[in-house]
Amino acid sequence: DSTLSGDATFSQGQAQVPVADLTEVPHVAVVKLRETQTWDDALLDGVAKTLTQLRSLGLPSVIVLDCEQDQISGSEWQELIFQQANRVITAIGRHDSPGAKLVTSGIWKAKEPVQRLSSIDSTDVFVGFGEALLAPLRQGHMPVVPPRACTEDTLQYTPASANDIVFALTSYFSGLQLDKKDLGGEQNNTTTSPLSRKAVVDRIIVIDPHGGIPASKEGDGARVFVNLEEEFEKLRKALMEQEKPAQPGRARTRHTENLKLVKNALSILPATASAVITTPAEAANRRTPSNQGLANVEKIAGEVKTRRWQNPLIHNLLTDRPMYSASLPLSRIKSPNQRSENTAVNMPTTTLLKKGMPVTIFPDTRSGPWTPPKPGEPRLRLTDTCIDLPRLVHLINDSFKRKLDVEDYLKRLENSLAGVIIAGEYEGGAILTWERPFGMDEETAYREGRLVPYLDKFAVLTKSQGAGGVADIVFNAMVRDCFPSGVCWRSRKDNPVNKWYFERSCGVKKLPGCNWAMFWTTPEAATSDQLLRDYEDVCRSIVPSWEDMKKPAD
Repeated sequence: DSTLSGDATFSQGQAQVPVADLTEVPHVAVVKLRETQTWDDALLDGVAKTLTQLRSLGLPSVIVLDCEQDQISGSEWQELIFQQANRVITAIGRHDSPGAKLVTSGIWKAKEPVQRLSSIDSTDVFVGFGEALLAPLRQGHMPVVPPRACTEDTLQYTPASANDIVFALTSYFSGLQLDKKDLGGEQNNTTTSPLSRKAVVDRIIVIDPHGGIPASKEGDGARVFVNLEEEFEKLRKALMEQEKPAQPGRARTRHTENLKLVKNALSILPATASAVITTPAEAANRRTPSNQGLANVEKIAGEVKTRRWQNPLIHNLLTDRPMYSASLPLSRIKSPNQRSENTAVNMPTTTLLKKGMPVTIFPDTRSGPWTPPKPGEPRLRLTDTCIDLPRLVHLINDSFKRKLDVEDYLKRLENSLAGVIIAGEYEGGAILTWERPFGMDEETAYREGRLVPYLDKFAVLTKSQGAGGVADIVFNAMVRDCFPSGVCWRSRKDNPVNKWYFERSCGVKKLPGCNWAMFWTTPEAATSDQLLRDYEDVCRSIVPSWEDMKKPAD
């Protein structure tokens, strides 16, 4: 993966934001702020500053408040939401002008569910007066929407789900709200078609004290990246089924709600859109102590530290990537002030989510990781109908920028292929094999458990390299689903991608007398001389299959 180079800058303070061209469709982020009543003024001020910085970088926010109504009377709740709206507007106004503007008349509630151009379950919440939202955006303000709606039959205001409001805003801005009651710009702009896009929603941002989607292993913080196409259902089931001390029922319910909200919103947006779920402390560019648990989340405001960190929302806008690579082991994720291996790791609390792409694995790993087939038993072949060999060859040729000798390659893998991983429409992939140590027959290697799991080809289309996390998706499928116990591979010693490999491996060894460096993800390899010898035998003995053998072997 390549990284964005150069230092990005943005202005702060009272710089005037130019009023948008009336004919220009704005780019916006729909931002949900959860439980701002638990944030102290310093924390809210930090979040407000970040939102004004996002606007300075060209991404104004439409802010939705989410103040839960639990055990609060109707009048007290109304007072609470307007108090919190005023706090947010005041905080934003301290950092930039134009500031933010309260929008109370935009969200309506229908008598029955509103139909939309999507397969998402419909709700009764819709944008009934779009001009109330569009006018502030044209004037440079950030609309602030309270969690309530005007019922169309009684014209009375009642509480509304903040998640439903976020989805309604996303649908409306995208031109996907199919409802005759859309009273927004259509009545005042006869040149706009009923399905015209009012704004480009580039980001869905959820700022929640509980932070990002929890990692599968307790204590590992939040997942850095979620490929919704592949992981949504697994994550949803895990959140609903697993009881973890650090994630009480209320916290797991919140994570599940956030996950579903992001999935629904991104499903109706272009593939270039993404979502970020983070904590108020991260959004404010501050960190809580690394041992801060979710059980103590109500104390988050009082324990915010002032050390400066890279802001995940600014970083994501500039790079369209998570703070850390999704395939990077947790042990490699260290804060800037960490100087020794013994320093405690600051667990990630921010999750980047994208619509993503499907991952196809042959053989299927839903029943468990790959295991070596018995000698003589049927095994997968690259010529099987489940694999599109021409597209796979094109992927390899494009990624390596040289042509594969297909006939020789098929012959070499005829009795050693372990499996194939395909990301999306052959945008990335990996070919893995079971290899024998030099001089050992297959029967003996199988009986003694010495068949070596080997990454033979790891490829990403040139157009997809450094974007969309394709390499991370393939690598994670390999080490989590296919070979969780470990895998080895080789790379030229002067290969620029070796730093990426090194950060994701458990070890590396430069093989003397040749131009190969050997990597592995097997934890016990460093203490097993036999295992390392087997790995080295395999990495030394494999002969590449390229039509042009004049270039150094990849």
